[in-house]
Amino acid sequence: MRFLNEHEVEDAARQRAGHPTLGPATATLANLVRWANDNSDGWAYWPKPCRAAARLQALIDGDGSWEGRYGDRPEVTAADVRKTYGPIKALLTRHNAAWSEVIVPADGRPFFEVVG
Repeated sequence: MRFLNEHEVEDAARQRAGHPTLGPATATLANLVRWANDNSDGWAYWPKPCRAAARLQALIDGDGSWEGRYGDRPEVTAADVRKTYGPIKALLTRHNAAWSEVIVPADGRPFFEVVG
């Protein structure tokens, strides 16, 4: 399983902020890290949020190479991003957390349509 530490998540969020699909994806991951830090010992010590975001981290990180992270790579669609949100939504539901505090829609649709 791929693990992005907090600094890598922040870096990815800055690098991809303007991207139409990876921007919301990295914002969601950064929100999840923040939520984990606020509700536990932290992102690095509570494995459930990291496991829930494993597919999202893989989508954001690409193949882990310089090109995968920062260079040219296959286009990521809003549907690709939405598929990774399922385990995150399940985790948040189990812990009575509001999805809207963490999940950022990847395609501009109203939030309730993305998570419903």
